[in-house]
Amino acid sequence: MLHSAPSLAPSPVAGVRAVGITVYGCEHDEAQLFRETAPRFGVLPFVTEEPVSEATVDLAVGNRCISVGHKSQITSATLRALRRVGVTYISTRSVGCNHINVGYAESIGISVGTVAYSPDSVADYTLMLMLMAVRHGKSMIRRADLHDYRLGAVRGKELRDLTVGVIGTGRIGTAVMDRLRGFGCRVVAHDTRPRPGVAHLPLDDLLARSDIVTLHTPLTPATHHLLNRRRIEQMKPGAFVVNTGRGALLDTDALLCALEGGRLGGAALDVLEGEEGIFYADCRNRPVGSESLLRLQALPNVIVSPHCAYHTDHALRDMVENSIVNCLEFEAAWVG
Repeated sequence: MLHSAPSLAPSPVAGVRAVGITVYGCEHDEAQLFRETAPRFGVLPFVTEEPVSEATVDLAVGNRCISVGHKSQITSATLRALRRVGVTYISTRSVGCNHINVGYAESIGISVGTVAYSPDSVADYTLMLMLMAVRHGKSMIRRADLHDYRLGAVRGKELRDLTVGVIGTGRIGTAVMDRLRGFGCRVVAHDTRPRPGVAHLPLDDLLARSDIVTLHTPLTPATHHLLNRRRIEQMKPGAFVVNTGRGALLDTDALLCALEGGRLGGAALDVLEGEEGIFYADCRNRPVGSESLLRLQALPNVIVSPHCAYHTDHALRDMVENSIVNCLEFEAAWVG
């Protein structure tokens, strides 16, 4: 089964010898953190910018544990190749694991673990996107960049006058709700496991009542296209959608139809269906290759950012430390 994430204050696991971990998909700042942090835990990291793939599994030879990022899909063929070279544990440096077929990995003898990191990183960013959306930040900034300093044709809204529907009340969703209360707005929520003290509604009711809908639920087969055409049509006219969860929680075609038709007031998206191979790449001098992304970015009431809500100093340190601890705990169980 999927292993739960460790606490945010990791400590070395007693009695475990120095172990090796292959760390895939590391950019410069993350690689530096691994090299600085690993010796404190008695870990010898082999750090590479290369993503894990069939072509790079040999970099893991001799190590039972590997650490991977969320940016690359790990295919079944890659999982089989990892198992052949002796890998039995994957720690993904993310809360979600939709880039790995966990069930298949377990079936061939590879356990998968996620990490916990500061929920404040995504929660802060979510509030920023909400404020930019309801105050028409994109249009205002674009006009100012062109030295057009006139007021916009449409007035902004104040959060205290709005109802915000939070879908998913895990650590990040809860942190978002904590921030929203400070603005004095009405907050309602939906989750399959309601939390005490939170006004939970059936999903259809939440959509009908909310001026802003923000998505923080994991992506699973049950939540794929959670906001589909029917549910988007249930939303209040002029409502806003914010997504800092996973792109496929939203039916992009249905969202585009509602935005271009004027039914929704706007959207702020840090994640997008089909973002793989586009987000995190420099596309200035090559075709983007996503018609949906281009259509969204052409709309004045849509904000798109490249899956960066998590990207803070604090969260990155958490990811690195907890990925190391995941591997140490697996090794301790293995030798125990």
